[in-house]
Amino acid sequence: MSTTTVKTSAPADQPPSSDAPRKARRRGEHGPGASLASHGLLIVASLIALFPIAWLVFLSLGPDKDDYLHPGGIWGKMTFDNYSFVLSDTNFIDWLKSSLIVSLGATVIGVLVAATTGYAVSRMRFPGYRKFMWVLLVTQMFPVAVLMVPMYQILSELKLIDSYGGLVLVYCSTAVPYCAWLLKGYFDTIPFEIDEAGRVDGLSPFGTFARLILPLARPGLAVAAFYSFITAFGEVAFASTFMLSDTKYTLAVGLQSFVSEHDAQRNLMAATAVLIAIPAAAFFYLVQKNLVTGLTAGGTKG
Repeated sequence: MSTTTVKTSAPADQPPSSDAPRKARRRGEHGPGASLASHGLLIVASLIALFPIAWLVFLSLGPDKDDYLHPGGIWGKMTFDNYSFVLSDTNFIDWLKSSLIVSLGATVIGVLVAATTGYAVSRMRFPGYRKFMWVLLVTQMFPVAVLMVPMYQILSELKLIDSYGGLVLVYCSTAVPYCAWLLKGYFDTIPFEIDEAGRVDGLSPFGTFARLILPLARPGLAVAAFYSFITAFGEVAFASTFMLSDTKYTLAVGLQSFVSEHDAQRNLMAATAVLIAIPAAAFFYLVQKNLVTGLTAGGTKG
């Protein structure tokens, strides 16, 4: 007895399947069209962001104050005379020194006060700690014009008019409330077990804060420092009111000296603005590694 094997074939009218299984697209992976569109949008956004800076640099190379009215004529007469004039024939160096003293002073003192305030509210439960943070927030609601007169009277009684210390205190009073809120939210993301481990190791509360918490809060401190520095570096109203000597003007106030009642030396203003941007860009480069992390981490809890 033999066994016969019968092979069954597919019907003639049914073609063999030639569709290969498609590769599953991973989460977050985009197709070539979407990738091209996103890169195009990023390029356009970059050009929009860089155009004002490039235009300012271009106008600063024009030798005449009215070259901004006819920018096409700058190409044939570009010069760096505006920069040499600003650096040698004005008080730019004094303005730069004043700006750095005030900005760095406000940054160091403001971040230190804001860090201790934010840590205390984040970790300690004293009576009225919630209302205290809201009081700090309320201080940010008053416009500069309302604060100008009382601050001037206070600084006058303390003999701090036309002094770097007085301007540093003014800038700290505006930067500390926001930075305290920012750092409080960041400290909330740090586990409380780290504080307990520090106490077990024999550290005091301040030792725990200085040796354990602050190193972990470096991104948040970078954001607070950057905010304090930029706010003090570019502020005009308080600096023009409380600083009376030409040599103690900050850069933002010194820039106004190129504008008179009937005239404006816009070529010198453009060159000064480019020089002013250099310290701010350098400070941003120093803190940019921790800037994005600090901006996003504080919003996860708090």
